[in-house]
Amino acid sequence: MVDVQGTVTDGFEPVRDAFAENFARRGERGAAVAVYRDGRKVVDLWGGVRDADGGEEPWRHGTAQIVRSATKGVAAAVLLLLHQRGQVDLDAPVGTYWPEFKAAGKERVLVRHLLSHRAGLPALDVPLTPAQAIDGVSGPAAVAAQAPAWEPGTAHGYHAQTYSWLLGELVERITGRSIGRWVAQEVAGPLGLDLWMGVPEAEQAGRVGRIADIEAPEAPSSGLRVRPKQAVTDAYGDPESLTRRAFAAISPAADENDPAYRAAELPASAGIATADALARFYASLIGDVDGVRRLFAPATLTLARTEESAGPDKVLVVNTRFGLGYMLHGPASPLLAPGSFGHPGRGGSLAFADPESGVSFGYVTNGMQKNVTADPRAQALVRALSRALKE
Repeated sequence: MVDVQGTVTDGFEPVRDAFAENFARRGERGAAVAVYRDGRKVVDLWGGVRDADGGEEPWRHGTAQIVRSATKGVAAAVLLLLHQRGQVDLDAPVGTYWPEFKAAGKERVLVRHLLSHRAGLPALDVPLTPAQAIDGVSGPAAVAAQAPAWEPGTAHGYHAQTYSWLLGELVERITGRSIGRWVAQEVAGPLGLDLWMGVPEAEQAGRVGRIADIEAPEAPSSGLRVRPKQAVTDAYGDPESLTRRAFAAISPAADENDPAYRAAELPASAGIATADALARFYASLIGDVDGVRRLFAPATLTLARTEESAGPDKVLVVNTRFGLGYMLHGPASPLLAPGSFGHPGRGGSLAFADPESGVSFGYVTNGMQKNVTADPRAQALVRALSRALKE
């Protein structure tokens, strides 16, 4: 039995029970979960080992992990906050801020299309090597030159990897700062978050665990069950499909435990965070936290969770729902309630906020299971949280 560490406020014991059960029944190796309600932390739990690929070093309070696409929710907040400050027009063509982007028929791609996965740029004709992906130059140049896979604005498809270079370059063109530096100065610093897009080497040793692919002992849920399983299987199995090409925009796959990769600013997939940092970040989007004024004004919060894309996803092959930068509650990505918004990370992590209940949630794991949008461990925790709120 794994010794679960941390605390829960009275009434939130079901979350602790579900967290312990993840280790006993769902193959968890090392993980943490945090929940805030009305700006106050009510769940703060961790357990297991820090490194999923071997070693007995325990997961400690403050252990951070790569959270893959859960990073997208933080990146989206940057553009929404810039819009809130009057520095970017969401309905302006991307080329207004990034002239080179107009190439190959992309003159009418709007900023909101990038956030809602409607730009038609989920894949690259020529994938980038891991070294090119993190050099800060090759990625933006590749997406600027790439022709869209569909007419921008007419459909949506998950921009799994290209989201990094699309948002990262746009933020730098607008602000003169890299997106990682912007997050550090404007979000993580003021809120005291252990969250980085590009984690400094000094923070890596002893703080950041190693991830690994693991098999779930039970039949894993991919979270992609709203169409026949065969359609999903075929899409992921076909090297020429848009699905495979989108996830293989970096090829061969990067070593996500490589310090150089962790230090890169890839806002689609390579953020490093603790569970507490993710939960606290989302808490700050919907309310004040420890005297720090909420980040999103009411109008910005509405933008984040108003449906922009819905229906068949050309990449994930199922029906998905997106606001401006955030996945919305639905069968493919269940969150707490219909008004919730957030983002999962492929293989495990999840973070979201639910303004109606005043709740925010962050879950981080080092064991990457075979799922894209609805990890069974994360979902068990969300169901337990829902029960706790109803009791």
